[in-house]
Amino acid sequence: MRKVLVTGGAGFIGSHIVDGYLRKGWRVVVVDNLSSGKRENLNKKAKFYQIDITDKRLAEIFAQEKFDLVNHHAAQIDVRISVKNPLFDAQVNILGTLNLLENCLKYEANNFIFVSSGGVVYGEPEKLPAGEYYPKNPLSPYGVAKHTIEHYLYYYRKTSALRYLALRYANVYGPRQDPYGEAGVISIFTGKMLTGKSPTIFGDGEQLRDYIYVGDVADINMLASQRIEELNKRKISSPDDLAYNVGTEKGSSVNTLYKLLTKITDFQGEPIYAPERKGEIRKIYLDTSKAKKELGWQAKFELKEGLKKTVSCF
Repeated sequence: MRKVLVTGGAGFIGSHIVDGYLRKGWRVVVVDNLSSGKRENLNKKAKFYQIDITDKRLAEIFAQEKFDLVNHHAAQIDVRISVKNPLFDAQVNILGTLNLLENCLKYEANNFIFVSSGGVVYGEPEKLPAGEYYPKNPLSPYGVAKHTIEHYLYYYRKTSALRYLALRYANVYGPRQDPYGEAGVISIFTGKMLTGKSPTIFGDGEQLRDYIYVGDVADINMLASQRIEELNKRKISSPDDLAYNVGTEKGSSVNTLYKLLTKITDFQGEPIYAPERKGEIRKIYLDTSKAKKELGWQAKFELKEGLKKTVSCF
């Protein structure tokens, strides 16, 4: 039985990944500082260490547990925080990841799955849907950090025994979701509607996002874990060669999202429109044909179906 370390495994997405590995028969270890993760999200079958990914004591865990694979979901995920405090964002997202990678090399944990962001690394694309090889022009320190780490991974692959894949998530939503991150709007809207309060829409509400259900995200992580060694045998010329977009290939507006949720929650009120927030991307949705071709994955859940599942958990 193989052993995997899931960083951020008490978080919204990470906890679903942990559940997926356990269903597949893996032994699972979780590292999470619980700054945004929750104990109630933790699967009791996983071994848990409450520690930050920047902590030097992480080496002791690597030495003791001897991982076959590291699945790295821990991060500072709020774009607005990254804009306000880019130094903090870099400390967590860049230096924290380097701490993991150095321990991977030292303790021969040679397989690494990194969660990047298809929602921010491409900036404001002129052509949609954006594919993996589209130019990278991130408009936030968070996006810069994610793209930077992909280059570090490419470096480590070229200079050491590290094998990796990068999964560029669109806007993930689903059960256990918190109000942070781009898809946090679904959690915020649902929470307000179920208590009879009007949600706030920033700007005109016509911003387009690619909303992907967390169950589909868990599925691609399992497929990537099975295929990582095989895919890394080939020659690669850029980080994009081992990166995969994870989305639905469809852009949905905030207004559309609002209307769907009003029907599901039976909310009768009207939204509150507020000035748009600076620095936010106007339109982004992802081309996922590469994941379909090379990993045999594509999104299964339509937005309406995923939203119903999400609201039922509230």
